[in-house]
Amino acid sequence: MATLRAIQRRIKSVRNISQVTRAMEMVSASKMRRAQQATLASRNYAEKAWEVLRYVAAQPGRGKIMHPLLEERSEIKNVTLILISGDRGLCGAYNMNIIRTALDFMSKQHNPVRLITIGRRGRDLMARLGKEIIAEFTGLSEKPSILDIGPIANIAIEEFTTGRADQVHIAYTDFVNVVVQKPQIKQLLPLYAPQEKSEGLSAVYLYEPDPETILASVLPRFTELQIYQSVLEANASEHSARMVAMRNATDSAQELIGDLTLVMNKARQWNITREMLDIVGGAEALRQSLAAK
Repeated sequence: MATLRAIQRRIKSVRNISQVTRAMEMVSASKMRRAQQATLASRNYAEKAWEVLRYVAAQPGRGKIMHPLLEERSEIKNVTLILISGDRGLCGAYNMNIIRTALDFMSKQHNPVRLITIGRRGRDLMARLGKEIIAEFTGLSEKPSILDIGPIANIAIEEFTTGRADQVHIAYTDFVNVVVQKPQIKQLLPLYAPQEKSEGLSAVYLYEPDPETILASVLPRFTELQIYQSVLEANASEHSARMVAMRNATDSAQELIGDLTLVMNKARQWNITREMLDIVGGAEALRQSLAAK
């Protein structure tokens, strides 16, 4: 059995750790609330913009390509994947889930996949695996703006328009709620139009001027918007995952403190019993010594 002093030191150490995890939980909860508000505030706009642009791009009777970002290549030779992960750990399985999803996607491709990584965790693991990384972005602000996303979108658009990539996909974690976050991979470029009636758009839009002019000015900005929304979803998911992980760590630490306290009490009781036995044994030895005289 461990000594009483060693058990007390371990209880103190676990209690200190629980205080740290509790503080990290509170910080993550605060960041999660801000990230969740930002994500939900822009989600409806991003979805509606996606719907409108798909409507404009899917106008019937047009055989020509109205914008380079709408060009669907007949043969897919190269694919670019934007991978959004976290810069830090201590967030449960958040990073590994999206990285595993990205690796599964890459393994199913019959063509080379090049990576644009956002976040240190995804970059480091993909680099260790020998994957080709053409650009990396780390240390994004916890409150990212559309200006922070501009360089990422520019690289993705350049990859597609120059022909170095025939498709551009984005891997991110979709924020559902505090407990549920779902890894997603979505095609970013080319923008695809509905192919079946079941995928048709419910609303009818009137617009000025012609679709080509609208798409030329809006589509690059919309690509930025889709990446921006994905970053917001990933931010909210990461903070939620870290908050839950730190809460679980705090609960585990408190449970361990309870177990160690029980062990400490048993050790203290054992020490007291041993000392009492020593006293009783000494008294009995003294009594026998006096009786023998």
